[in-house]
Amino acid sequence: MKGILGRKIGMTQVFTESGKLIPVTVVEVEPNVVTQIKTVEKDGYDAIQLGTVTIKEKSSNKPKMGHTNKANTAPKRFLKEIRGVNVNDYTLGQVISADIFTKGEMVDVSGISKGKGFQGVIKRHNQSRGPMGHGSQYHRGVGSMGTLLPMHVLKGKKLPGHMGNVATTIQNLEVVSVDLENNVILIKGNVPGPKKSLVMIKTSVKKGEKVNEMEELISYEVIEEEKAPSEEEVTSEVAEAEEVNTEE
Repeated sequence: MKGILGRKIGMTQVFTESGKLIPVTVVEVEPNVVTQIKTVEKDGYDAIQLGTVTIKEKSSNKPKMGHTNKANTAPKRFLKEIRGVNVNDYTLGQVISADIFTKGEMVDVSGISKGKGFQGVIKRHNQSRGPMGHGSQYHRGVGSMGTLLPMHVLKGKKLPGHMGNVATTIQNLEVVSVDLENNVILIKGNVPGPKKSLVMIKTSVKKGEKVNEMEELISYEVIEEEKAPSEEEVTSEVAEAEEVNTEE
């Protein structure tokens, strides 16, 4: 098990050399710092704590700065734990970058889903509506509230309420590309959360460290073309050639 913290930038699409289109989510991964290592002997479980996004000292406080000073790093905006890792592979203050994952690796991505406010049962629970005509007088209601005898709404009844803004994990996503120059990881498909939200990328629980074979992506590097000679250069070359011919 391994993981890293990043920020969701948005979605785009890339093409393989065979012409296949792949929708991807761009996750910006700034260097993460191991700010704490927890062990079974001391804390009751094995885990590492990662910190990312450096902030100014005036935006932090003394307890937080004291915590990050133990790892010889600046105060961090986000601190998250990852359990199930081999703590012997990490040291306090170690920097983790995007190259922790490779192209074709399967990952699970966790984040806070988009908040959608107060919604009805049709949108929130995917229930069907009633007839819209013929005087049905029932269109987008919640339906029956229960039987007669309990005289109250049964526990677990699906009702309108707040939708979204909950911790969500999408499993078995594929890493399409790792760009170390720009500290970016491209993940196939969508990941939870709005733009600029914090997400955690971890090794897939179901697939493990499985790595799939992937086609190479099309590169959009600019190739400098040779400039065509100007008229002055052409005329000078012609004049030199004529001089050589006359001398012969």
